[in-house]
Amino acid sequence: MAKVVVIGGTGLIGSKVVAKLTEHGHEAVAAAPATGVDTITGEGLVEALTSADVVVDVSNSPSFEPSAVLAFFTTSTRNLLAAEAAAGVRHHVALTIVGTDRPQSIPYFAAKVAQERLIRESGIPFSLVHATQFFEFLGSIADVSTDGTQIRLPGALIQPMAAADVATAVAGAAAGDPVGDVEVAGPEAFGLDEFIRRGLAFRGDPRTVVRDDDAPYYGARIEQRTLLPVEGARIFETRLEEWLPLNPPRA
Repeated sequence: MAKVVVIGGTGLIGSKVVAKLTEHGHEAVAAAPATGVDTITGEGLVEALTSADVVVDVSNSPSFEPSAVLAFFTTSTRNLLAAEAAAGVRHHVALTIVGTDRPQSIPYFAAKVAQERLIRESGIPFSLVHATQFFEFLGSIADVSTDGTQIRLPGALIQPMAAADVATAVAGAAAGDPVGDVEVAGPEAFGLDEFIRRGLAFRGDPRTVVRDDDAPYYGARIEQRTLLPVEGARIFETRLEEWLPLNPPRA
């Protein structure tokens, strides 16, 4: 079985990936600042990647500010790829987003595009898992789009999915051969406004969700189908109505 180092392995997705890989007999190692591994400074990288067969990167920027998020993904990825090349890692797996290959002006997406480019040009065999938005982002999308008692969001379509399903896709990629780009998504498409409206209604949140197609999504306008998966994407079964009762908002 393979030794898999999971960068961001203590977070929402990473901890689930570590658990799933371990369950299937792999040696999965969680690597994050909390475990002494910092991809920005390079601290602990050499030691963490010793004898690693596969590296999974599910780390995320602590800031969504345009220059900060770009700096995070490019610096982190350069350091990680250099350490992988030195260690002889044979497969790099990274979690990214559906829509990075389509015209859009979202700063976070631009940073992920830069990350993807570095991976493609590294010479290390890779798998890029493009996922749709997570159900777990429901609260943060609502909060960043709130103005007083209203939440203004466009009706652009999304096909969100559960973090557990994202982790299943990433762990599966890590356990297999490099495949290049793959897309994964949930089973239902909603307008962004409808996704948030349904979630907040279930949770009894009193804020009003208003459809406004001029409203930004994380700082930019998006087209109707930018965030939808392509034909042939792997579709997971967990529905929003199944996920909501099991995932109350954090206190």
